[in-house]
Amino acid sequence: MGGFECSCQINSAGKRLDMTAALQHDRYAAEDYRRLREVGIAAARDGVRWSLIDRGGGYDWSSWIPMLEAARREGVQVIWDLCHYGWPDDLDIFSGEFPRRFARFAAAAARIHREHTDETGFYAPVNEINFFTWAATRRLIFPYAYGRDAELKRQLARAAISGVEAIREVDPGARMVFPEPLIHNVPPRWRPWITGPAQAQRESQYEAWDMIAGRVAPELGGAADYLDIVGVNFYAANQWEVPGGRKLHWDAGSEDPRWVPLHKLLAGVYERYRRPLFIAETSHYGVGRADWLREVANESLLARRGGVPLEAVCLYPVIDRFDWEDSNHWHNSGLWDVTKNGTGPYHRVLNAEYAAALKEAQQTLR
Repeated sequence: MGGFECSCQINSAGKRLDMTAALQHDRYAAEDYRRLREVGIAAARDGVRWSLIDRGGGYDWSSWIPMLEAARREGVQVIWDLCHYGWPDDLDIFSGEFPRRFARFAAAAARIHREHTDETGFYAPVNEINFFTWAATRRLIFPYAYGRDAELKRQLARAAISGVEAIREVDPGARMVFPEPLIHNVPPRWRPWITGPAQAQRESQYEAWDMIAGRVAPELGGAADYLDIVGVNFYAANQWEVPGGRKLHWDAGSEDPRWVPLHKLLAGVYERYRRPLFIAETSHYGVGRADWLREVANESLLARRGGVPLEAVCLYPVIDRFDWEDSNHWHNSGLWDVTKNGTGPYHRVLNAEYAAALKEAQQTLR
């Protein structure tokens, strides 16, 4: 799969982002979807910009319908994120109105989807509840709500659950996807007896999924069948020491015995939930992109051979992106690099080494 960066939060400088527009994916969606098909990819993750579409409770769908129709014409199946870190400016995320208004938006989006395509709708109601909570209770994402971690996570879970219920009222056959970071934490190398903080951090990755499934905080309204499809987001930085934050390294030569192979982490998530599973985000940057993809492909093969019904691997982002905090800093993490063209559209330039690794991965997993 290919994932298009669609974050639309207010960043640490108080600036509203719209990565879909910034990367001109909204203008060139058909061409971008066609590029996916040209490299053998027929499914994607993409975003419906709640913060742009919802104006005081009224909707302007002109930013989404062309993308929806472009995906249909190009034969690309899309999982649509409905809240990717951003919400309407006039709405307080901690208010009782937040989940109600999100539910109305989600239902309306499902109706638009049914009007413009006869395909099953796939939705990620709220992207990365765990990370969203962490970033929005620090100086990374508005509202910078220091000390309100538990309150915000419950509110986001409540909104996601309300969204599931609203979508299913419109389209009972719609599928729900819940992407969350897949992490592993260990004590510091020279203080291995300090296991409590690392264990607590590791267990926290399950909180959002458990809320959606009604395993914890049942008053939020979660239920087992709401946790429909589990998405795991996994990067090279997703294993680290707690306390301290020192990253474990995956690359050749590091030989850190505390690094847990991806196939084992996937098996742990599947054993816990027994739901369809896919890697909803993964990538690396620069010259490490190809090597990382080869490792992920091999680990995915091991997971499947071990009985984990892994359905897909999503390269995210598929088009390179600049940093949320610095628009001049590009991550060099896409399958297509991006070059500027004056005032015209960004050129998408296929990264040859990464594309070759993708072809190898497709053959391996086929």
